[in-house]
Amino acid sequence: MNQRPALRTAVIGFGLSGRVFHTPLIAADPAYSLDAIVTGNPERAARAAALHAGAAILPDADALFARAGDFDVVVIGTPPATHAELALAAIGHGLHVVVDKPFALGSREGRELADAARQAGVVLSVFQNRRWDADFLTVARLVADGALGQVHTFESRFERWKPAGLRDWKDTAGLAGGGGILFDLGTHVIDQALALFGPAASVYGETRRLSGGTSDADEDAFVAIRHASGVDSHLSLGLHFAVPAPRFRVLGTKAGYEVFGTDGQEAALDGGASPLDPGYGRVPEDQWGRLGVPGALEPVLAATGDYPGFYRGFAAAVHGDGPVPVDPAEAIATLEVIEQIHRANHS
Repeated sequence: MNQRPALRTAVIGFGLSGRVFHTPLIAADPAYSLDAIVTGNPERAARAAALHAGAAILPDADALFARAGDFDVVVIGTPPATHAELALAAIGHGLHVVVDKPFALGSREGRELADAARQAGVVLSVFQNRRWDADFLTVARLVADGALGQVHTFESRFERWKPAGLRDWKDTAGLAGGGGILFDLGTHVIDQALALFGPAASVYGETRRLSGGTSDADEDAFVAIRHASGVDSHLSLGLHFAVPAPRFRVLGTKAGYEVFGTDGQEAALDGGASPLDPGYGRVPEDQWGRLGVPGALEPVLAATGDYPGFYRGFAAAVHGDGPVPVDPAEAIATLEVIEQIHRANHS
């Protein structure tokens, strides 16, 4: 059997997204070769060169697209306001594209990208990595195997204690530039809810900003989705939560499940771990969630976190061996929920 050549890959951006998520996952996957990293920041360029000696360090996207024939895949890990322009340029060069979340600044822009990729015959997907969190994979397993009975309520929280508020472009870009908590953490929790329980029949949302300043970027949000399936999702996220609550609480007709804390893959990768390290993605037993009813809650074996699963799926899709790991249509549905909430709270 002939082994397929590695997909020649360039990553645009070497901030948190490019450094912690994309480049380590790509470098560890034999289906890819990490051939270029684009960053105009000298300190980031030096760090990229030290961490990935085999990759060319390019100063900007123009330098990348000038040698587009050297690549098969472009990964876009830059701020949201740049996603559409960069993705359209990559698609125009016939390259397969991964776009970090949020996919675009709005659903119309997202549909334009999806249409362009379809017409060009290239694979386009959105990096919704938290579908491969250990806790979410555990919840998905419990829902699928009927351990909860018929689920009626899904609670998901991404609550942090950062009372100083948002940092950098996530604040200064404002809502028009993809800033704010709904475009950041909200993209994860909304995507997870829709992936589990299907499309939204109705949406209600509240947003607030507590740190002051002139930006309209939201810092906390509550989202309620009534799914067409009948399940109610209650999603809470933001930066002003001094007391922890369960990351997930899922309630059904037979049992409930709760789990605290957050998936450890981001922290591990940020600390220099490789997805190839023994034990990567495993959850210590004292951090497992509990399943049952009052007075009879028992620990449940946690799934193993698997961020590499996204890139395995993307390579399979490029080779025609499976669907894209995250369909752009799903990312557009998430953007539509965010747009409804922003319209209701900023009209």
